[in-house]
Amino acid sequence: MTESARTVFVLGGGGRWGAVEVGMLQALNEADVHPDLVLGTSIGAFNGSVIADQPGEAGVKNLVDLWQTMSEAGVFRGGLIDRIVNVATLQPAIHKTEELQLVLEHVHGPAKRIEELEIPFQCVAASIEKSGEHWFTEGPLLPAILASAAVPGLFPPVEIEGEHFYDGGLVNSVPLDRAIQLGAEVIYVLQVGRIEAPLRPPERLHESALIAFEIARRHMFARALKAMPDDIELHLLPSGNPVAFDDRRQIKWKDTSNMAELVDGAYDATQKYLTERTGG
Repeated sequence: MTESARTVFVLGGGGRWGAVEVGMLQALNEADVHPDLVLGTSIGAFNGSVIADQPGEAGVKNLVDLWQTMSEAGVFRGGLIDRIVNVATLQPAIHKTEELQLVLEHVHGPAKRIEELEIPFQCVAASIEKSGEHWFTEGPLLPAILASAAVPGLFPPVEIEGEHFYDGGLVNSVPLDRAIQLGAEVIYVLQVGRIEAPLRPPERLHESALIAFEIARRHMFARALKAMPDDIELHLLPSGNPVAFDDRRQIKWKDTSNMAELVDGAYDATQKYLTERTGG
């Protein structure tokens, strides 16, 4: 990390809830807050790569248009026959990587490299062979993002140079620790609302699995937050849409129909937060 890379945006994972990060980015841009480095996990890698490629208003507009397009087109809602075939033939995932790749190619083109982005960018994925996190800091952009967003069961693992990767949320859902390790002075955490909703002991059998999943998702962030050095300025941006572990909306993970509501809610909440912090 260079001396000038003092402000870091950390974009966490969370599937369709990643729409809230678009609202946060809108508010940050209007407040003239821009990153020197962008770190992303899963959908956060997707959103973060766009901002790293097109900083400022252009990137934000591109993201808004992209999420609107996905909402109107019903990305991942169709293809029922293909999904049935995948399940019936015991394929490792419901969807094919190509579905998400087409969306990414629309934004970045097929051949862009990480080091070609305007702002330094890194994303994380979970290595199957090494049972640990892997940070992509250079090389082809699209495979890195696809690896970071390969949710087990929904997408197959992504193979890169003989190694196979699953979703980065398995190992570092909100990579605050990475920003600290790289020497960040100011950190803006763009999370999708999960960590705003506290956990409680399970009351029903199915809640045990949901809570266990949430602990796995949150523990790295919680540990990094607890060990945060006093000289780092941290901004944990509000989502305007807390997502409880038992939120029934999570069942409809493909549904992007409320994208505008998620974006607007996060925009309003983040704008208010930034205004209060600056005394404006």
